Amino acid sequence: MKKAFVNQLKAGTAVEDIFVLSEKNLALKKDGSNYLTIVLADKTGQVKGVVWDNVTQIAGAVASGDFVRVNGKVNEYRGTLQLVVKAMQPIDADTVAPEDFLPVSARNVDRMFEQLRQITDSIQARHLKDLLEAFWRDEAWVGKFKRAPAAKMMHHAYIGGLLEHTLSMTRLAEKIAAHYGGVDRDLLLTGAVLHDIGKIEEFEYRLRIDYSDQGRLVSHIVIGIQMLEDKLRDVTGFPEDQAWLLKHMIVSHHGSREFGSPEPPKTIEAILLNYIDEIDAKATGIREFMAADDSDDPWTSYHRVLGRHFYKGHTES
Repeated sequence: MKKAFVNQLKAGTAVEDIFVLSEKNLALKKDGSNYLTIVLADKTGQVKGVVWDNVTQIAGAVASGDFVRVNGKVNEYRGTLQLVVKAMQPIDADTVAPEDFLPVSARNVDRMFEQLRQITDSIQARHLKDLLEAFWRDEAWVGKFKRAPAAKMMHHAYIGGLLEHTLSMTRLAEKIAAHYGGVDRDLLLTGAVLHDIGKIEEFEYRLRIDYSDQGRLVSHIVIGIQMLEDKLRDVTGFPEDQAWLLKHMIVSHHGSREFGSPEPPKTIEAILLNYIDEIDAKATGIREFMAADDSDDPWTSYHRVLGRHFYKGHTES
């Protein structure tokens, strides 16, 4: 049974426990010899590590994605915790408890799905309602949709995260569609529900959260378009122009080619969907980052992706 979780690690403590090896990279010291940088994870987060000794032996015995038993000591390096690993061996995945390694949404998944269904039941356009019903009738698909994460690290990176993100976006879409004139509410809601559906196959999330081979090869945008096309075949008389508009929303929801969208948004609904996605992903990701920073400093540590510190405020003494 796992004893020490990432969020419990403190500088100066010895560690002998099981983690997921999320990343493994060989690097060169100044003298030309190898060392190994690693990232270890469990359900509470990730910690960087380094292997200085027996590098060739350890690197050859383990692979990214393995469950590993680690012996080492925690120190502090450049303001963050680092695990200096003395020994690391792979262990059989069947011997570990998945609940120790997979973070889970704090919210009830079945309740969230029921709330999402209530919103989509309000859609008036028959063809869009029938399309969503085609997805809801697919029990295997719904099972994956309820479990999938929305990301590996940045936001909603836990079991049930995709559903939580989708529900939040759909609620925002309702409010925004009511605020602006000339917006096709039903189309925007449907796009919010379907924009990230490819993530149920982009990630693997049985024993760890990581990209699947399919996800690395073609991304959730391509996978989502394929899923949409499959379900469109089940809807008799679905208008062709509406099918293209929905596909465009999936293709463009990242906003630009720089961020992974083959095309930028070119309809009002697609533009709004992109910003709704940005709002929910950024707000959630930043709040999670701030919550994980348990220091007394009113400012968080530096967020490397977003390129800034965030202000938490002063705590009352």
